[in-house]
Amino acid sequence: MTHHMIGKVLQGRYQIVQNLGAGVFGQTYIAIDIEQPDHPKCVIKKLKVSCSQPSYLQTLRLHFITETETLRYLGHHEQIPQLVACFEENERFFLVQEFIEGHALTAELPINQRHSYLWSESEVVSFLYDVLGILEFIHSQGVIHCDLKPENLIRRAYDGKLVLIDFGSIQPIDFGTDSVLPIYRVPVTSLGYIPPEQFIDQTQANSDIYALGMIAIQALTGLSPLQLEIDPSSNEFIWRSPQTLVSDYLAAILSQMIRYDYKDRFKSASEVLRALKQMPVDNWHPQTIQPEYSVVDSAENSDDFAPRFASPKSPPLLTGMRLGLAANSLVMGFGVYSLMNSSPAYSETETLYKATEEYQSGDLEGAIALAKSIPSNSNVYPEAQATVEEWQNQWQVATEQYLVAQTALREGRLSEVLHAASQVPDILYWQLKTDKIVEKAKAKIETQTSDLLTKAYEKAAAKDFSTALTYLDQIPKETSANAVVKQKLDEYKKKQQVRAIYLLQQAYNQAAVGEFNTAVNFLQQVPKNTTVYKVAQDKLIEYTQKQRIQAEGRKIPTSKVATATHEETSKRHSFEPGNQMQEVNITPISNL
Repeated sequence: MTHHMIGKVLQGRYQIVQNLGAGVFGQTYIAIDIEQPDHPKCVIKKLKVSCSQPSYLQTLRLHFITETETLRYLGHHEQIPQLVACFEENERFFLVQEFIEGHALTAELPINQRHSYLWSESEVVSFLYDVLGILEFIHSQGVIHCDLKPENLIRRAYDGKLVLIDFGSIQPIDFGTDSVLPIYRVPVTSLGYIPPEQFIDQTQANSDIYALGMIAIQALTGLSPLQLEIDPSSNEFIWRSPQTLVSDYLAAILSQMIRYDYKDRFKSASEVLRALKQMPVDNWHPQTIQPEYSVVDSAENSDDFAPRFASPKSPPLLTGMRLGLAANSLVMGFGVYSLMNSSPAYSETETLYKATEEYQSGDLEGAIALAKSIPSNSNVYPEAQATVEEWQNQWQVATEQYLVAQTALREGRLSEVLHAASQVPDILYWQLKTDKIVEKAKAKIETQTSDLLTKAYEKAAAKDFSTALTYLDQIPKETSANAVVKQKLDEYKKKQQVRAIYLLQQAYNQAAVGEFNTAVNFLQQVPKNTTVYKVAQDKLIEYTQKQRIQAEGRKIPTSKVATATHEETSKRHSFEPGNQMQEVNITPISNL
């Protein structure tokens, strides 16, 4: 529990007044500086310490000193929060950062594909210029942000500029972490903006470029990254549709920013800026966002708080926003938080966005309750109601398909597991649950494939190609060895055909010398699915009769010997291998 920190004074100066929540890297609070006459607010970040061993603390202390120096320098940029102080107290490490008032970019992004909410191309270009300038600076300092997303871009209240916050995930450009980034440590709101290479410990400077491109595409389309379709052959996003109002030039820039392979992306923020500067002037007009409301201290004037909107002619980049945002929306380096208890004015658009986050994270009831809290006189209300209905339908489908996949795994129907998983709607919570089942199914498929391939190889080595093919046919198509299986199927079918011809020829040879028992044995081995099977069956009937006559040992009268001998000789001629091979249009084979 962290409530015991409320009221405590750190360093004899910073008094904790509110808990703002915990994250992967530690706990965050709002505090006041009691040494200053006006008691200005600041943000306190207490870093998480998972071990009290001296060696661990010393390593953490060195890392803390290094990172805080980086943060201190980054704070020199006007669009990055300043680091006020850092200190160690009772073997706990604390950062004090600038308190910034404003709202997260999530409040401005469209939450659907209605044209009245989507950003224009000029708005997107202005946005890119603004953020690329920040990225160009931090990358020049050898730092990658690693968690660029709408929640970490703040529209500062007093001047309308974007501020990049939450540098808790930063890492040097030339130095990676010691292990891959586990998905369970990634906040739900970060998924979709984090590029593929970051999960496998290959973070690049242009990993931030990927995230920025995703945000820009979301602004143009109204679709979050998790809602975009992916081309399975290339792993590239299919984001542009006939309804997307964007020029070919900007579309090409955005597509290159979000390439699956980081080697195919722009190498730096400077490269993207150069490309934007070559964009035809007619395509965009720079815009500056001015604050649309005045900021007051709602803690002291909660009854008097009221948004003061700007002129109706002010730039429309705050897409979808119909109300002024709460004055005490809090932004700090290491997190964005809203003081909901003291902020009566709150954007319905942001409410629906947060409800979507709850839905994606698995809290359907909470998401529905949040969406239904939007008043009926809000412009967002119709969309919220339609969204709730869609959520309920998708949730039911996801639940059913998950249970189907679970049952199929338990009963060993592995291909059905993968099919059911593919039918799960785009809900992060259910996809993560289904992924665990899919991983187990794929592991079993690979084990099964290995066993069946081994058996098939053994049978093929013994020239039993029919059984070998039976084993191969049992291997699921979803196996990673599918190409090998197809190759072996083709190979063994050809060898099975050759083997069938060889068996038929041997039967002819044995019948020609009166060895009908042996001939029948050869014919019985000819597989059904071969071109000579019908011929083999006809001869099998004929040779079986000969075999029976031979076994009965019937005596033929002497007067009929010449006739019988002549007839037998004629029939033997009809059994000649050469004649039969010509009949089925196959060249005789002596051995296999």
